[in-house]
Formats: sequence, structure tokens, C-alpha cells
Amino acid sequence: MRMSRTIALLTCTAALAATTAACSGATKPQAAPDGGAGYEVTPTSPPAKGSLDSFTWSLYAEPYTLDYALAYDYPPNTVLANVCEQLFRVTPDMKIEPGLAVAYKQPDPRTLVYTLRSGVKFHDGTTMTADDVVASLKRQMDPATGSPWGSAFKNVDAIEKTGPLEVTLRLGKADVLLHELMAASPGTIESAAYLKKAGKDYGTPKGGVNCTGPFSLESWDAGSGITLKKNAAYWDPKLAPKSESVKFTFIEDPAARTSAMLSGTADGGYMVPTSSIQQLRTSGKGTLLFGPNTAAADLAVLDLHGPLGNLKVRQALSMALDRKNIVKAAAGGVGVPAKAPAARGAWSLAPEKTAELYDTLPEPVYDVEAAKKLVREAGASGRTITLVTSTLAPEISIVATAVQAAGRQIGLDVKLKSVAPEAYSSIFVDPDARAGLDLVITNGYDNTPDPLEFYQYFRTGDFGNYGNWSNAEYDVAFDRANSEPDPGKRAEKTAELQKIALRELPSIPVYEAPYNVFLGKRITGAPTGIAQLYYPWAATIGAAK
Repeated sequence: MRMSRTIALLTCTAALAATTAACSGATKPQAAPDGGAGYEVTPTSPPAKGSLDSFTWSLYAEPYTLDYALAYDYPPNTVLANVCEQLFRVTPDMKIEPGLAVAYKQPDPRTLVYTLRSGVKFHDGTTMTADDVVASLKRQMDPATGSPWGSAFKNVDAIEKTGPLEVTLRLGKADVLLHELMAASPGTIESAAYLKKAGKDYGTPKGGVNCTGPFSLESWDAGSGITLKKNAAYWDPKLAPKSESVKFTFIEDPAARTSAMLSGTADGGYMVPTSSIQQLRTSGKGTLLFGPNTAAADLAVLDLHGPLGNLKVRQALSMALDRKNIVKAAAGGVGVPAKAPAARGAWSLAPEKTAELYDTLPEPVYDVEAAKKLVREAGASGRTITLVTSTLAPEISIVATAVQAAGRQIGLDVKLKSVAPEAYSSIFVDPDARAGLDLVITNGYDNTPDPLEFYQYFRTGDFGNYGNWSNAEYDVAFDRANSEPDPGKRAEKTAELQKIALRELPSIPVYEAPYNVFLGKRITGAPTGIAQLYYPWAATIGAAK
């Protein structure tokens, strides 16, 4: 479950406008076709009609942290999106607008200058300054922090305060993605004084956080729930919360989570259990909505020293997957087979290129006999592949069982290793947690709908390169793309990376589906798509009547 969404800056300096068409603000998210499943993708639910004292939101797991530098999965970011903010903000329709920075300029390819918003208060009442921004960004780079976002700063030579409300990043080489990620976890700002005060307890139930968002952290009862309270001094009146408080509950069991939504114990939740999609759509207890998504379900290779180190074995496993039936079983019939590791929705930055560079890709091949032949040619018949599974989400178990059956058909012994939900999440942030595992089912997503962001994870040495795959041709092509400021030209260069990834399969595409949210009858106003990970979605939720 790794993060990675598009950028169309609504406020750009003349320098940026001269180099990137994204500044037009005209980018439209490209919804994946529904494959006849009968669903509509919209960025928001109907607006709220009134205020609320409180509402309850269901998470499929408890956040393992609220430390912005360690947040690398859906549960922590779903909470943090309402509490902590970035220099820029992803909007529900997958654009980028100013956040804690009001402007940005790039005097040369290796210099990024951010002008900060004045008068912004942290939740403790202190005022945000350039010193807080410098401390927050530098912390991502500190090895002692252990941030999974550290590699995003690999080209940064210096982060400097260059004015009371100005911060400058100096780079060793051009890095388009670094700027785009200032709208995601890498660009999150926390009080420097609070970071120092909280120390190692920062982001835990004991230490808490002190950010600038429309809600503040009121309490975190480990194992039970998290409560946020309205920030009456929030700087953006357009996103003043419509609810006095938000209560998060953690329900790992899919059936219990569905029951909570149907009973009204939980007013809503993102990423509903796929096994309950049809039940929730027809229950009459609320509304299930589908939104823009940049994610695809993939099989990430964790160990290239075992059988999957042979390309023919990876190709065979891909060819043995009955993706259409996997979509029916794992995604409730709402989705399509994935053509590439990065989903179609990740190609929204230059939508005029999507049809040419993604839609023209061939459908994934399903040929069991050809797959058997490849396994025999690789000398891998009877070899064991260990695939990790979990009760974290029902689709994980469904896909795992399908992969096991596919392996059996072609002569591979796919062993399933079940782990607890928290252990499953650890696989994506702790290399030691991957020991003894060959494959993991990921929901690989972009934080910005620039597909290049997803393909950075296959770079040699990247934190998200779980299997330590390395390809010199790929690394050179990535650097070419990441130094191209024009979104259209960058998309063409990203297509070269897509081609290599499909040829070498460091990750095997499975399926993609729209994002979803369930809203009980008493609430409305929520964004529906994956932008909720960095947009203060809870602030827009209010009474439905």
C-alpha cells in the first residue's frame, strides 16, 4: 500500500507558466471505464446542507502512526489529511492549489522557491514561520527519522530560509517530482518547537501532533478510536469545518465494518469492503459513491533471488491470472484488468496523452498453456513461491487465493503466509518484514496523477522498490523524464518507463477499480476519490438535510 496523485497548479508564477501546461488548471481526471459494471465516477458527493455536532468515520485499521514523515498508508493519511497540511493541496478533482505556500517559482531547474502564507496558526496558537517549514522538510531527510519519503529528497543539497516567509530548496539536479510531492506527505509542515518538545513520542498516542489543519487531534485512545475537534482559528474560511468533531473507529473485520455502516454506528467510510459493495449500494441505508483513483492492484516482487528472479517465471505467473474473474470476486465487479503497473487514473496530468500512451496498451494476456511452457523452460516446475496474505481487506485474500490457483495450474507451488493487518502494513515500510516472502499484493497509488511518480518506485535504491530490482536502462530513462518540465513531453518519456516495466515485470499488474466512499443518510459533502488522502475531506462533511 504505497502512496503515490496530478498536478495542475492554480496559482503559478510566470516562470512556471512558461514551462508547464499544468498551470492552466484545465487538467481533468480520466476515469477508468466501468467495463459494463454500471457505475459513475464523480469527484464529490452532494454538498452539505447544514452543520453537525459530530460524525463517526470507520477506518479498516488503526493508524500505525500520525507522524507525517512516517505516514505511508491509507489509515494514517485519512486522519492526517484533516489535521496536518502541506505546502500545496490536492483537490477532489485532482488538481493542485496553494496550501501553506501561496506561490512558487523556479529561477533555474535546480532551485525551488516557496513563498509562505502569512498569519497561519498552529493548533497551539503559535504562528507558522519559514523556520517551521525548514525543520519539517529537513526532518524527512534525516536518517534518524526513518522516513519512507526520504528518497523523495535524494536530489536536495540544501533547504534554506531565504526570508521571513520564504524557503528555498537547492538541488543537485532537476527534480520535477520533488515539487509535485510538496502537495503530499513530503510537503507537510509541523511546528519546529513541537517536534523538539515531543521528541520520539511525536505522532504517537502519547505525543500527538500540532499542525495547522481545520481539525486538531483531541484524543487517541490506542486500540479504540481517535477524536478530532474543530479548529476555530483555521486560516481558510472555504474549508471551515461543518462538524464540531469527528470520531474515528477501527474495524478490521469486513463484515463488522459493513454492519457498522448499515446500522448507523459508523456514518461513513472510505474503501468499503469489496465483498459488501453490492449490499451497500442497494441497502437504502445510505449512498455508495465512486471517485477518481490513481491506484492499481499489483503483485509486487519482494525477492529476486528465488524463482521470481527468472523473468520467464514472472511472465508465466502474469499470463496465468484470470483477471476478469479476479475483478468480479475481489472488486465486486467494479473495475477492469490492469494493463500496466500504474493505473489509467495516474495519467491525468496530461490527459491528451492518456489515450495514446495508456489506452493503446494491449489487454493483459491470459494463456495458461503458454504459461506452463514458460515455467518448464525456466526449470521452475514445482518451485515454491511465498505470497503474503492478510485479513486486512477481503480482496487481499481473494487475490491471494486466485494467484495460488493460477500457480498450481502452471506448475508453481504458491504458498500463502497469513499475517496480521499491522504486520501486512509493515511490509511496505520495514525491509526486515519482507524476509522469506516472494510476493505481496499492493494497492500502488500516486499522490499526484503524474504517472512518473508511480514509476519512481522502480528506481534502483528507491524506498518503494520492495524487491530491490535494478535496471540501468530504466534509471537513465527515469532521470530523463524527471528533468522534463513539460507535462506532455514528460508523459511520453514516462511511457518509456512503462514499456520497460511491462517487459521486465518487477511488479505484475492485476486490476484497477475506482475509489469509493459510503455515506449514511445523515451526512453528505465528502470528496469521493483518492484525493482525500491529502485534502481536508472531513471539513466539507455536514448534514444531508
